[in-house]
Amino acid sequence: MLLAGGQGSRLGVLTAMMAKPAVAFGGKYRIIDFPLSNCINSGVDTVGVLTQYQPLRLNSHIGIGIPWDLDRNIGGVTVLPPYEKMNNTEWYTGTANAIYQNMQYMESYHPDYVLILSGDHIYKMDYEMMLSYHKSSGADVTIAVMPVAMEEAKRFGIMITDENGRIVDFEEKPEHPRSNLASMGIYIFSFDVLKRALTKNASQSGLDFGKHIIPWCRDEGYGLFAWQFEGYWKDVGTLTSYWQANMELIDIVPEFNLYEEYWKIYTKSLPQPPQYFGPDSAIERSIVGEGSEIYGEVYHSVIGCGVRIGAGTVVRDSILMNDCVIGERSTLDRVIAAEGVTIGSDVRMGDGEEQVNETGPQIYRDGLCTVGEQSLIPDGVTIGKNVMIFGATLPTDYPDGHLASGKTLIRNQGAS
Repeated sequence: MLLAGGQGSRLGVLTAMMAKPAVAFGGKYRIIDFPLSNCINSGVDTVGVLTQYQPLRLNSHIGIGIPWDLDRNIGGVTVLPPYEKMNNTEWYTGTANAIYQNMQYMESYHPDYVLILSGDHIYKMDYEMMLSYHKSSGADVTIAVMPVAMEEAKRFGIMITDENGRIVDFEEKPEHPRSNLASMGIYIFSFDVLKRALTKNASQSGLDFGKHIIPWCRDEGYGLFAWQFEGYWKDVGTLTSYWQANMELIDIVPEFNLYEEYWKIYTKSLPQPPQYFGPDSAIERSIVGEGSEIYGEVYHSVIGCGVRIGAGTVVRDSILMNDCVIGERSTLDRVIAAEGVTIGSDVRMGDGEEQVNETGPQIYRDGLCTVGEQSLIPDGVTIGKNVMIFGATLPTDYPDGHLASGKTLIRNQGAS
């Protein structure tokens, strides 16, 4: 059961028009491709994807599951939005509530075990190994954990285990953590235990696994075990972590390798012509998607499919998603441009000193300049750092041709 209905508000304008799992990643993928690929690579061929917020792009991307070999007569992938019921109708109000509302779907397959995943993490994991541990340890619930630095532990749900891996206590974002084993939000439940826990707690407001179901299982004496994962895992829940995870793909020795033959990441790919690099172009340590035309210079950046970068333009430390068009003689430094963005010629982005963003200081930060989907930036303007732009902006939106650091400029409704 793949939880993919979250808004992802900490990604700001990138999720104004789509759910977080549908956001582009790594030049050609979307975030949800990673857990879906993990499923089929692990032999999990029955997957329910729970959607809610802005599901159109996500549903279209998943389709009937062909890229992941999940187009099956029995099992395969099923998209599970909230639906109207006879006695009551409600949105998914929490992670466990979403699973509870799809009990009938799970029961139709008579499962022994249910794997519960988040749709917004970047990682490669063999769930078969976790299931083998669940069986061999005699667990009722197994929680995937990974060791983090003790100073980072206060940001996570922390598991305290005995020498056998049994969870004896857990703390939610503790000020003084007693362990460094952080929950990854990945669970395996024996189905009868899951069904009983969800049914007994169904009336809880905002029914959640971390807050309600796991504590209930502990108090009832069920066997909770921690399975330790030591590979790469990234929660791309903030703009900064999203940018960092993309940049890590193009390190000299990438911490997360997209090119391994034995564990491929699958995605829906549209027919695209080959890449084209102009005679005066320069590309260094970058990912460039299919169908892109590069006439300028690109350094340490992730460029999506169908992007056009004009002559004389320099792009550094940036993410340009599919179908962006950048004019000539522009400079982009630490820019995140969503799909279909048009940036004019003689534009300078990421210019000057940092200032705190006026509307989303906790979102638009760390020197990044973020541009929402289908936005337009006119010729000849200069834009600072920690800026957010959304919509078809006009030259008159830039006083003296300049948008200062920390500013938010919205020409459309619906951005956050």
